[in-house]
Amino acid sequence: MSVLVIAGTSTDVGKTVVTAAVAAAARAAGRRVAVCKPAQTGMSAGAPGDLAEVSRLVGDVTTAECVRYPDPLAPDTAARRAGMPALELRTVVDTVRALTETHDLTLVEGAGGVLVRLAADLTLLDVAAALGAPVLVVTPAGLGALNHAELTVHEIAARGLRTAGLVIGSWPDDPDLASTCNRDDLPRVTGVPIVGTIPAGSGRLSRAEFTARAHTWFDPGVVDAAVVDPTASAEQLTADNDRQREGVHP
Repeated sequence: MSVLVIAGTSTDVGKTVVTAAVAAAARAAGRRVAVCKPAQTGMSAGAPGDLAEVSRLVGDVTTAECVRYPDPLAPDTAARRAGMPALELRTVVDTVRALTETHDLTLVEGAGGVLVRLAADLTLLDVAAALGAPVLVVTPAGLGALNHAELTVHEIAARGLRTAGLVIGSWPDDPDLASTCNRDDLPRVTGVPIVGTIPAGSGRLSRAEFTARAHTWFDPGVVDAAVVDPTASAEQLTADNDRQREGVHP
């Protein structure tokens, strides 16, 4: 079954709402969906974290959290400060693979950007590589988005992984000049299309409103592509990465 990794260009760019929206769109298409959060930080035991927010917005969806640390820091730093064991790649891979046995699509939501340390020698790119999964990149709309998105896509390609597309995590009701220009410039500088745009405030919608609208925020076929062909052959990956690099340096 299929795995899709969801990463941000930084923190607080809308990853959790995007994850919930992809899950809702997939469920609306009749898919069985699970969501894994390898590392949750900034939450004490029992407090509602990102997966609780996904469940609130989407409803009855299978979720799995691998580790949780109390301090709102990168997982590696948070683990050391708390004197807790670091997250291990095998834990994440085993958790995700178990979910794929009973679900059509398993979403893996990262923590911050793709190079944030989940452990001393572990990043979300290591997780994606071990799972053979493409990466959906969530970017903000405004000033600074171009640099962060280009760097993120470059790192994904450098690892031989495929970027499944860009999603603008929060599109403002009244976009400023930078946001308007970035909507055209993000695909140009990264070589990766924008495949979804989430309206600002979507995370405050009721579950009924959220699930009814989620599929309209993505390009047609995005969910089907993630489920039917989540990975590519070596030849396809090479071609995709070449096109992305050409887009970065037109």
